[in-house]
Amino acid sequence: MDDLKHQMKDHFIQYASYVILDRAIPHVVDGLKPVQRRILEILWRQNDEKLHKVANIVGQTMQLHPHGDAPIYEALINLANKGYVLDRQGNFGNIFTGDPSAAARYIETRLSPLARETLFNPEITEKIPSYDGRNVEPVTLPAKIPLLLLQGADGIAVGMSTRILPHNFTELLEAEIACIEGRNFKIFPDFPTGGIMDKSLYDKGRGKVKLRARIEIVDSKTLVIREICYGTTTESLIRSIDEAAKKGKIKIEAINDYTTREVEIEIKLPRGQYAEEILDALYGFTECEVTLVSQVIVIKEGLPVETDVHEVLAYNAQKVVEFLKWELEIERDRLLEKIFYKTLERIFIEYRIYKKIEKIKTLEEIYRELNESFKPYRKKLIREPTKEDIEKLLQIPIRRISQFDIDKNKEEIEALEEAKKEVEKHLRNVKKYAVDHLRKLIAKYGQEYTRKTRVKAIEEIDRRAIETKEIKVGFDPVSGFVGTKVSGPVQLFCTNFDKLLIFYKDGSYKATNIPEKQYFEHVAWAHVADKKTIMNIVYKIKDSDQVWAKRFIVEKFILDKTYRFLDDNMILLYISSFQDPSVVLHFTPQPRQKVKTMSLHFRDVPIKAPHTRGMRISTHKVQKVTVASSSKDVVE
Repeated sequence: MDDLKHQMKDHFIQYASYVILDRAIPHVVDGLKPVQRRILEILWRQNDEKLHKVANIVGQTMQLHPHGDAPIYEALINLANKGYVLDRQGNFGNIFTGDPSAAARYIETRLSPLARETLFNPEITEKIPSYDGRNVEPVTLPAKIPLLLLQGADGIAVGMSTRILPHNFTELLEAEIACIEGRNFKIFPDFPTGGIMDKSLYDKGRGKVKLRARIEIVDSKTLVIREICYGTTTESLIRSIDEAAKKGKIKIEAINDYTTREVEIEIKLPRGQYAEEILDALYGFTECEVTLVSQVIVIKEGLPVETDVHEVLAYNAQKVVEFLKWELEIERDRLLEKIFYKTLERIFIEYRIYKKIEKIKTLEEIYRELNESFKPYRKKLIREPTKEDIEKLLQIPIRRISQFDIDKNKEEIEALEEAKKEVEKHLRNVKKYAVDHLRKLIAKYGQEYTRKTRVKAIEEIDRRAIETKEIKVGFDPVSGFVGTKVSGPVQLFCTNFDKLLIFYKDGSYKATNIPEKQYFEHVAWAHVADKKTIMNIVYKIKDSDQVWAKRFIVEKFILDKTYRFLDDNMILLYISSFQDPSVVLHFTPQPRQKVKTMSLHFRDVPIKAPHTRGMRISTHKVQKVTVASSSKDVVE
């Protein structure tokens, strides 16, 4: 059992590590997941600037990718729809409507000019064996653009996930220039679906952004959605509007989707609804407004790292300088080799060194003789000639020797020297060279990738305020019915979020939701539970017939829980929520009784808690209680 536990533990750790490092989380250097990198590597190997069948690319990528063709195809479609590294021909799906792409055999792709110019250089690309050892694949591509922030990325691994929002091409490169030059910079997301963005809580990619669809008001009864939120589709957006309409959050007459290459969703409003008034409800209750949370986790130096977009960009800027320096050094060495060989070739022909080996029969003696012959001219050479150099000289045809032009050779060497000086000049100030490189990319490709998402502060929508509606509740004390569809003598004005207090003749009460029409048995009074209305009651104690008055406010309650405002031995004589009412107590006729009635003004009665005893009014037996004719009863 212990062996099994250890085996499961080891296997799980290996699996988790594999998913994190080799599947779900992108690399900070090139912004790619392994499957995406393998697709681009295959396209680079087959690059002839012609379109290739996606099915063919998927099949070729399986040489490097240990999984099936389906994830390769999905990754390629996703990469193509981001719109930077792949050119497309055919139906690759629709990011606006969510429609799927055509089958792999019907669509074609190739590397974009931007990808060919900025992502590949075999001479500075580190490679490792593929999963089966039959091929080699790049560890990372030498990306000279911040592809990770440009495209964005999503990934779920074991115990972690990443969500990096896409940014604008020109803004990223301008920020890289600022970083190289030591200036401050700020970058914010830019989404391919457009929309309106509030970036106030973005916090360098550790926070969130609020997005809104761009809605155009055509007239007072018609709205058209022109841009949608990133992560939604026209289908999901229409569904959310329909659901909001069914729940009564908004009222619409019709909704039509005319989306093709551009988003166009038309909303028609019914009578009584106006475009300006419904906007907040669309943002509050549908996918016309979403919040996207950003969490930047990347693979850096073989480990997953949580970071922010500014750190990623600074690292990419550093790598741009590093890659360009590396390329300049390789170019300088290549020019030096060309200069060396052309000089060696000129010496070999101009001073007729080739004549000295005409009668030598063995190859070893030829090598030895040539080495000796070049010694007087060593100062003209950059380095010592090698066996490979001499071998190249021996392969020069006689015709070329006889037609050799010394002046042309010197001109070629001078041109190479000038090119070498230019490269060395760039090497002395690599940062300036990197800045110039980035500015050339902006000038060349910036117009293709303009900002689509507009930045604007978005006010928080109070959904409760949007939903709040004034309603009228009827109460009929005789029939016992209460509700919005009851036309009783008592009318209560409130909102749909309010609760009702139902007072019963047995001295109990409870709070309940507002019904359309509901019967309450033995109901004495009903009122809005506004926590400020004063209840006025008159009651008597059964055994003594003493009459008491009480005023109280119900400030606390739990919905549908029963409370008491009178004890069991008390009888309710009068209850009202009128403001400071006056009542008349009619005493039971007694022999020799002089006083038959008594007036009570409730403003003289102190306000207490609902469950406390009130103020004794009279010791006489009371036959009934009536409202004083001078009392002005007002229902609040």
